[in-house]
Order: sequence, then structure tokens, then C-alpha cells
Amino acid sequence: MTLEQLLPIIFIGIIVIAVAVLFTFIPVMLWISAIAAGVKINIFSLVGMRLRRVVPRMVINPLIKAHKAGVDVNTNQLESHYLAGGNVDRVVNALVAAQRANIELSFERAAAIDLAGRDVLEAVQMSVNPKVIETPFIAGVAMDGIEVKAKARITVRANIDRLVGGAGEETIIARVGEGIVSTIGSSTSHTKVLENPDLISQTVLTKGLDAGTAFEILSIDIADIDIGKNIGAALQIDQAEADKNIAQAKAEERRAMAVAKEQEMAARVEEMRAKVVEAEAEVPLAMAEALRSGNIGVMDYQNLKNIMADTDMRDMIGKLSKTEDEDSNGPKKK
Repeated sequence: MTLEQLLPIIFIGIIVIAVAVLFTFIPVMLWISAIAAGVKINIFSLVGMRLRRVVPRMVINPLIKAHKAGVDVNTNQLESHYLAGGNVDRVVNALVAAQRANIELSFERAAAIDLAGRDVLEAVQMSVNPKVIETPFIAGVAMDGIEVKAKARITVRANIDRLVGGAGEETIIARVGEGIVSTIGSSTSHTKVLENPDLISQTVLTKGLDAGTAFEILSIDIADIDIGKNIGAALQIDQAEADKNIAQAKAEERRAMAVAKEQEMAARVEEMRAKVVEAEAEVPLAMAEALRSGNIGVMDYQNLKNIMADTDMRDMIGKLSKTEDEDSNGPKKK
């Protein structure tokens, strides 16, 4: 083929490549869809989105949806929210839902809620259809010592004005649990709680537990109530056991002191006996010294020995007579 024959083919190829590049870089079909939906958008704005690393369909499709719903937003707002890392489609859906439900919600507020990490569409839906939060069994002890367990259902509605910076469901459950425990604890008897469980919900509801949270508490209903352990009796048993252990410890201490005192007295008796033996050992020495010094004579010493022998004999006779009487008559009763 000659060069003149190849030129038309090359020209057609260049045109095809240019059109492919044009449709790839410039979202012409998206621009046509926006024009068809009545959204006035410049095609060069779409090219600028490409240059700013914004996916055009993530902005144009929500813009078309908002325009059809009558929500007043523009491309700059949606594009800035996308660049900030927000979910543009969810924000637009929330704005449409809020407008249909006659809830006042601006784009700036919805964008702030979305960037704060909360689901703004769910918040709008919760404002229309309140959510029920069920607490686990919460135990409290009445004044009579009986444990009462209660489970509550909390009906809450989202407070859009407090979604940014407001506490979540965990705080609501914790505050309601604290109120239930306080109400049960202030009851004089567990039977009163069983007779009127609505007193718990009424008392808790009047405390304004939704202050500083992202919700508005509509009602608190007691779903179930049950009797637990007799905490008062268990505490009294534990106290009695502790008192018994203390008393036993004190008695053991006194016994140990008595044993120690007994050992001390036995040692003192042995000590006194040793002194007596020591004193008796000095008697012969004293007698010998008296004989040497002439204070007593030999006859005096002999008379003393006779008296001692006579005394020992009398003691032996007395013991033998007592033994014979006991053998013949049996032991005397005291």
C-alpha cells in the first residue's frame, strides 16, 4: 500500500484513539446524564475533578439525586466533603430523608456528623423511627438484703443537634443501670419493687439521663424482673464466721498464754526446789560447824538424830495404818 492509501487509515486510528482517551479521561456519559437530569454542570468542571483526584461519579450521582429531591447542594460542597474523606452519597441520602421527614438538617451539620464517624443516615432514620435498646440483667439490693435483678428496654430517638460530641448507647445503658441500682437500693423491701416495677422506670426517667448524649430517651420500660440471692443473710453469715474465727484466734491466744504461764510457774517451782535442796545441803555443814565451834555437844546432836528417827517412824506407822483402812473399807468418798 502506498503512503496516500495509508494516510486515511492512520487518520481514522488517531481519531479513534483520541476519542477513547477523551471518553476515558473526560466522563462524557456522566456529563450527558447530568444534563439529562437537569443538573447544569460544565464538562471542564468534570475534567478539573479528575485533576484534583476526585472521582466524578462519586459527586455527580449524589448531586443528581439531591437535585431530583429538591435539596439545595452544589458541587463545591460535595467535592470538599469527598476530599475530606466523607461519604457523599450517605450525606445526600440523609438530607433527602430529613427533608421528607420535615427534619431541619443542613448540609454542614450532616457533613460534620459524617466526618465525626457517625452514620448520619441512621441518625435521621432513628429520629423518625425510635430505636429500642435492651439492657442486660442489672442487680440491685433492697434494704431488706434481698437481691433484685431487672432488665429494661430503653426507647431512644436520635438528637441530631447533639450527634457531634454526644455520648453513645454505652453511656445510656450505664446511666440507666446506675438509676435502676439506686432505685432498688432505696426501696425498703424487695416486695415493693416486685409489686410496682413501674416505679423503677418512673424514677429513672425523671433523672434526665440523656443529658450530654446523642439520644433523647422517650421511655424506660421494665421488661423482666427476678429475685436473686439473699445478700443480707449471706453477709450476716460471713460476719458471724469472721467473728467466730476472731473468737477462736483470741481463745487460742489465751490458751497459748496460759500454757506459757504454766511452763513459767513449773520453772519457778523447780527453781524453788533447787533452792530448798541447796538450803538443806547447808544444814549438815552448819551442824559440823556448830560442833567444831562448841555451840552444841555430841549429846545434843545425838538427841536431834533420835528425834528425827522417831519422827520418821511415826510417819511410816501413820501411812501403813491409812493404807490398811483403805484396803478394808475401800477408798473414802470426798
